[in-house]
Amino acid sequence: MPKQQNQSRIILASKSPRRRFLLENAGVPIEVCPSRVQEADFAVTEPRDYVNTLARAKAGEVADRYPDSWVLGADSIVWAGGRILEKPRSEPEARDMMTELSGRTHRVYTGYSLICRQQGHLHAEVVETAVTFKELAPEEIAWYSKTNEPYDKAGGYAIQGLGSFMIRSINGSYTNVVGLPLCEVMEHLFQYRVLIPDAGNKQWQTAPMADTA
Repeated sequence: MPKQQNQSRIILASKSPRRRFLLENAGVPIEVCPSRVQEADFAVTEPRDYVNTLARAKAGEVADRYPDSWVLGADSIVWAGGRILEKPRSEPEARDMMTELSGRTHRVYTGYSLICRQQGHLHAEVVETAVTFKELAPEEIAWYSKTNEPYDKAGGYAIQGLGSFMIRSINGSYTNVVGLPLCEVMEHLFQYRVLIPDAGNKQWQTAPMADTA
């Protein structure tokens, strides 16, 4: 009698509602288990190396707990003026960030890592998007800084929200700016047969786990 294969599980190692929305909106079946990794424990390095290291650490920590699952970890930063723009902690900080970004091009880097211990799989990649702001009037900066939107966003803005009015152009992945390069992530999941099309439900479904015995 053939051995029954278990279905693959995809775990998002992040509490980000935006990453969860992107995946679920694309029809990807996921479970959420936030990583316990503390970003403050990692030294800030060159932006690509920094997000790559954090993404691998976040995915790895959860993969150690769920070795038979495919674990997706990610980290995004906004890089402007040679430094990382964190989440603003006050209205003056939000105004300062908007002033710095106004009329300029900055970079958004997202590292993502996909790990399955049981399959011996570890993939890590960094995606970069260039975002150009229009020149912002002082009244626009003051108004946006008084909304609730800047304060849980790296760089102090949401491209998918009220902050969309500030975006002159982007060069690269839009979803990368939201928080996850969806095309690249799903391309990898499909390539390794973690996800397969479910024509009946017009969504994606997870494939059976490969037999490692």
